[in-house]
Amino acid sequence: MKKALNKSIFLLLLFNTWIGYSQTSHPEPVTLKIGSKAPDFSLPGIDGKAYSLKSFEKAPVLVIIFSCNHCPTAQAYEDRIIAIEKNYRSKGVSFVMISPNSTVALNYSELGYTDMGDSFEEMKLRAKDKGFAFPYLYDGDNQKCALAYGPVATPHCFVFDKNRVLCYAGRVDGSEKPGTGNGEDLRNAIDEVLAGKTVTIPVTKVFGCSIKWSWKSEYTQKLYKQWAELPVTLENIDINGIKELVKNSSSGKLRLINIWATWCGPCVTEFPDLVIIDRMYRGRKFEFITISADKGAKKQDVLSFLKQHEASNKNYIFNKDDVYQMIEAIDPEWQGGLPYTMVIEPGGKIIYRKQDIIDPAQMKKLIVDDTYIGRYY
Repeated sequence: MKKALNKSIFLLLLFNTWIGYSQTSHPEPVTLKIGSKAPDFSLPGIDGKAYSLKSFEKAPVLVIIFSCNHCPTAQAYEDRIIAIEKNYRSKGVSFVMISPNSTVALNYSELGYTDMGDSFEEMKLRAKDKGFAFPYLYDGDNQKCALAYGPVATPHCFVFDKNRVLCYAGRVDGSEKPGTGNGEDLRNAIDEVLAGKTVTIPVTKVFGCSIKWSWKSEYTQKLYKQWAELPVTLENIDINGIKELVKNSSSGKLRLINIWATWCGPCVTEFPDLVIIDRMYRGRKFEFITISADKGAKKQDVLSFLKQHEASNKNYIFNKDDVYQMIEAIDPEWQGGLPYTMVIEPGGKIIYRKQDIIDPAQMKKLIVDDTYIGRYY
């Protein structure tokens, strides 16, 4: 017993040492102070070019904005940033946006307000969608640039003069909701630096999603473990039950319904993408429901498949072998091919229906742009 106790004490000390090491090895980065020189960087842009401070050496003012794809606040300011860059382009002001987030520290539950994560490939898609006319750089691998500048949240703006001395650090403006602000804080700072003046308010607080530092992945691991442990159920459903699902009269949620079967190759192929979509938006006014077209005798096989994919959403299997009744109850427009997917707003309005596999990117965009979900708080 004494030997076992000594082992327990040893393991406890080892754990405490590891905790202390992890905390001291990665202190919270300090935001660059006003009057500091801009730290240099070498980062890839979504246009295939590499960028450093030298890339902008001719600009009388350099604006560096740490932002990202997924954050609702960052998305709320995108159009304003685009407009500000366009307004100051003729004055030689250079803008560069840097995504500082590590993808290993970003989990699906944090993507509930977006159709894209913060990977380099998704950055290319966002830039194309929004028409960014300025460089969009990726710092998510080693985060050296972000560590040097110390952004607190996305977006966080840094304005440098011609000597690359920091003159302003802070928000775009104080009105997050689109249409309620015009980037006043950032515009004022740029105007004063262009005029050779000291910025009147050189530092403002920022609001938005915290930076996803690579060493802060514990929450993601814990969350995914919790999801994996959620119960997976499969209930029988009849014609009336299916009709009620399609009516969507009382849920108050945007409802994604997928009809599938274990013997259907495309159904099995797309299923993991549907589970990811559920995990992204399940914290919003959204629900994912599956209806299996398998025969009742295969119910256990269906349940085993659902458990394998950790499908802790609502799952049903039609309680009769006459699938034609099911087809008519779900959607008269459905010709009967699997998989079949519908998106239904509260009140029963069908905004999407497709026979065959879905395009996950298109589906995410459809969901987040629906009025019942939305990209902003």
